[in-house]
Amino acid sequence: MEAINRRQFIKEMGMIVGGVLLATSPWFSAFSDQKNTIGSIARIGVIGPGSRGQFLMSFMAKNPKVQIVALCDIYQPSIDAALKIAPTAKVYSDYRRLLENKEIDAVVIATPLDKHYQIAMDAFEAGKHVFCEKSIAYSLEETYDIYQKYLKSNRVFFVGQQRLFDPRYINAIEKVHSGEFGVISGIRTFWHRNNDWRRPVPSPNLDEHINWRLYKAHSKGIMTELACHQLQIGTWALRQIPDKVMGHGAITYWKEKREVYDNVSCIYTFDNGVKMNFDSVLSNKFYGLEEQILCSKGTIEPEKSKYFFEEIPPAPAFLQMINEVENAMFGSLPFAGTSWVPETANQNTGHYLLNKKPEGDGTSLMLEAFAEAVITQKQPPLIAEEGYYATQLSLLGHQAMEEERMLVFPDKFKLNYLNHKANQFTI
Repeated sequence: MEAINRRQFIKEMGMIVGGVLLATSPWFSAFSDQKNTIGSIARIGVIGPGSRGQFLMSFMAKNPKVQIVALCDIYQPSIDAALKIAPTAKVYSDYRRLLENKEIDAVVIATPLDKHYQIAMDAFEAGKHVFCEKSIAYSLEETYDIYQKYLKSNRVFFVGQQRLFDPRYINAIEKVHSGEFGVISGIRTFWHRNNDWRRPVPSPNLDEHINWRLYKAHSKGIMTELACHQLQIGTWALRQIPDKVMGHGAITYWKEKREVYDNVSCIYTFDNGVKMNFDSVLSNKFYGLEEQILCSKGTIEPEKSKYFFEEIPPAPAFLQMINEVENAMFGSLPFAGTSWVPETANQNTGHYLLNKKPEGDGTSLMLEAFAEAVITQKQPPLIAEEGYYATQLSLLGHQAMEEERMLVFPDKFKLNYLNHKANQFTI
């Protein structure tokens, strides 16, 4: 399948105000002034240029509207690697000194999760636009505080939810919202891997610094690293926030120097009775990752870029004859109770969402949109809210597993968004 680049995608999806793309993904309005911003530069500082930070930098370095002017990290190997991408960037060991630099318009925060809160709060206080990697923060309270700080800052706020800019997902959600597949009956999401997340360290005393995702003091594990992406797809598709969550987590396989779960399962319920499941096993990768949006007339699997209608064209006459013979055989067998025919997975090969394969997973587009928003100083609609709820639902799921009970979404953390109403007494 031929690849489709950003310009082709925006053109083919109809990037016009009031068009299909903006109805499904209003954050694409960030590109509405892109012709007028030619020649303008977003001066960006990267706080935490480790593996993820360098990945983000690799896209920003190719954007003529971005200049990476500063780097901040306390781990010299990360700085050395980042300087190969942005050799003219000024280096800091204290992010607060970076924030004092008036020549920096915005920051990208790609530090361990537990460091996000203070850096983001200080960045808004310093008048910087903020791109924060997912998840936004380590706790429900911190996430809410950051969002409120953003509202008061008059600055741009993006969260690293790149599926919001992925052509496969945008096309899938547009089809769901159009009613083409009927009513959503359920959502199943899963992200399976077969590795322990552990990275090699030059010295044992650096293990917690480099492998921070494995330690409870710095990470909430699978939920804040993986689930936040997929739960956001569910709320985007349903245009609702779930009310309740229950779940269970355990360390079942990767037990050495690990404090966070390697096996989790959560069920989120919406007020209309629809359920959204999230499962992750880190010791088997056979099924990989996917979001399965189950509708009354069909199923969509955006990661594979495919959709399947419930009803498919009749099989050729020969296959129909075999089917009839098999059904007749089943009909003659004595089963206990009422007669039945076993239902197996439909042999439906489906259709592709896009005629061309997209380049990447939306990360490049997301960072380009952030640069455009920084230059124009215009916050695109709903992108901060989508990131906010992706984080809060992930954190709530983790809390439900830790406490081994069903939790209800707390009123004090609700925003005026979709089916939620903010608590008017919350300060």
